[in-house]
Amino acid sequence: MTSSSPRRPSPLAPEIADRLKRSADGLLPAIAQQYDTGEVLMLGWMDDEALHRTLTTGRCTYWSRSRREYWVKGDTSGHFQWVKSVALDCDADTVLVKVDQVGAACHTGARTCFDADVLLAEGTAGTDSTAGTAHTDGTGTGTPGADQ
Repeated sequence: MTSSSPRRPSPLAPEIADRLKRSADGLLPAIAQQYDTGEVLMLGWMDDEALHRTLTTGRCTYWSRSRREYWVKGDTSGHFQWVKSVALDCDADTVLVKVDQVGAACHTGARTCFDADVLLAEGTAGTDSTAGTAHTDGTGTGTPGADQ
């Protein structure tokens, strides 16, 4: 679906559909999070139909941008996502789906898509590795909130 083509009527309730801020191609990022541990599992994409299916079936349905088709997590892999809750962020441009993940969430077979390429490890944020000085305010002074 592109912004230049007429959007088909949304299957979502008008009070939800009218609030959504979709990308030019009609999609919203959908973050899947393990409901009981808070572990971020993956990011997928949903249009109105995928969100509607997710809300009504209790299983995560995504729009595959590469295959240009809907896919229900677990239908081919057996790694299901059972929906526990769905929420919009404050701008209504991202969906958070809390799920009970069965098996791997990542297509690589990993539990989460976010554990292979760690760019910054826990406890190292704001540490200047060359000087060993913590920078919490961006000025190098180490004074929390000094730039506010």
